[in-house]
Order: sequence, then structure tokens, then C-alpha cells
Amino acid sequence: MDQESIRCREQMHSIVRAVGTAVIGKEREIALVLLALIGGGHVLLEDVPGVGKTGLVSALSRAVSCDFKRIQFTPDIMPSDITGFSVYNQKTGEFEFRPGAAMSNFVLADEINRASAKAQASLLEVMEEKQVTIDGKTHILPEPFMVLATQNPLDNLGTYPLPEAQIDRFQMKLSLGYPSYEQELRIMAMTEEEKAEVPVVADGADILAVRKASERVRVDDSLQNYIADLVTATRNHRCVSLGVSPRGSIALYRLSRARALYEERDYVLPDDIKFLAPFVLAHRLILRPEAKLDGVTAQTVIQEILDATPIPFPNGERHGRRQVK
Repeated sequence: MDQESIRCREQMHSIVRAVGTAVIGKEREIALVLLALIGGGHVLLEDVPGVGKTGLVSALSRAVSCDFKRIQFTPDIMPSDITGFSVYNQKTGEFEFRPGAAMSNFVLADEINRASAKAQASLLEVMEEKQVTIDGKTHILPEPFMVLATQNPLDNLGTYPLPEAQIDRFQMKLSLGYPSYEQELRIMAMTEEEKAEVPVVADGADILAVRKASERVRVDDSLQNYIADLVTATRNHRCVSLGVSPRGSIALYRLSRARALYEERDYVLPDDIKFLAPFVLAHRLILRPEAKLDGVTAQTVIQEILDATPIPFPNGERHGRRQVK
């Protein structure tokens, strides 16, 4: 690795350690969210209330010294609350743009599935093009830009399912889970001052520099084929009615390079792809009704595909081929 890549890798580890001072025992999840930030994507955090979803996003924004805005999604929230709106200025005789909550580096869409379909649709352009269009005028969002959305998987009362087009725009889907017994003791003893004292270890320019460094990570042709094999297998699986889109293969490609950099390498290994695949691909699958009745989950489908798809080796050979039906 060159000196710039080494510096960027150390920067990534510093960010994970800084966020870890406020979010106890979730180093893997913090690292995954950081990889999504480096990969230019968005994250859907699905978990029960109170496990630290909002705290993770807030701590990350403080660690990298970026703007952070929170949108509490409710059934009556309007698209203009998210994207912004134009106001007529009587003094100048012109319309002026009033930015919405999306005009920030980090946007926390809290309980995103409680908003109406109209409000959810306003995020489509924001998440894909990283811009908002108001009255025919386009406003570019600041970089780095990232949407982190939360939803409760258990409470269906007053919620609206996310459309497939929006789910596909999330680079990965994560669950924090409950802390261990020892971690729970540490969390209980933490004061509000300790939670707020997240050291600033980077800024927006540093994130963009790390993103550039990750783009220099080598991905062998055989590994690109491996990603394509995994994605194609999701489209042909017997339990799947809608497989992974090309957006999913692009996400897996970008995130594998970011993880290689985080793991102190300038090249991607099959293990990078295998580790990331469940987080990147599973939420994009739509299972057949009969598969759901049989207890099949998207995670089990992805794991079956990973077990059956041949793993490429540097000499071009493949290992472990087994047909998935």
C-alpha cells in the first residue's frame, strides 16, 4: 500500500474507535456503516427501539465533524419538510429556496416506514442522484452525503411498507442487536457527558480522500465474475420471485474495495465479498409466498448461494461448485 492509502486506512480505524466511545460493543456495525459512507451509499437500520440506532448516527456525524439532521417520520410529514420549498420574497420579487432536512451530510430518517408513500418517494431522488429538484431548479446536496434510516421490524400499526425502489437504494441493511451482559453494565454506567464526548478525528474532506483511496483498490476479474455469479444466482433461485438488481452488484463491488482498504490491503479477497454479501444482497430479495410459508428467509437464501457458488482463486480455478435450484 502507498502512504496515502495507509493514512486513509488509519483514518478509518480512528473513526471506528471514536464512534465506539459512545456506542458500546458494536465495532462491526460501526465499521459497516463507515464502509457504506466510504462507498457513497445509504444504510437501513432495522431493529427494536432502544438499541442505539440514533446514537450511532449522531456519534458518527460528530466523529467526522459533519452536519447532521434528523427527520422524525410521521404520517403527516410532507415532502417539502424533507427536500425544501420555495418562498416568495416580496422585497426582491423573487422566489427563494428554503432547504429541507435533506440538505445535510448525514440525514437520519427515523422510523421511515411511518411516513406516507408520497413522503417516502421524495427520498428517491435524494438517495440516488444526491440532489433535490424544487420548481424545476436542481440543488446539489453536500458531500459526503448519507441517509441512515431506521425502522422497527415488529410494530406494523401505522406503518407503510417501503417500496422496492426505495429499499434497493439502501446499500446495506443492518441490525444492531442487544448488547452482551458486560456491555449492558457499561452502557448503564455511562453518563450523558460521556456519550456526547465523541472525539473529532476527521472531516468531510478526509472521507472523500478515503473514498478516492478505496477506488484504487484492485478487484481481480475473477472476483468481478464472482460478484456477478452471486447476483445472477439470486435471480434464478427457486425461492425468489425478484432477485438482486445491478445496483446491488455495484454496491457489493464498491463495498468490497472499502473493506479491503479497512483490512489493510490494496486488493480485494473473496472473503471480503462473502462477508458483505448478506448485508448488501439479502434485503433486495423478494421471496415467493410459498417459500415464506416454509420458513425460508432472505438470509438463508443468500447463505445457500454463497455455499454453492464457486470461489475464485488467483490461478483462475474455481472451488466448491454446486448447483443451486
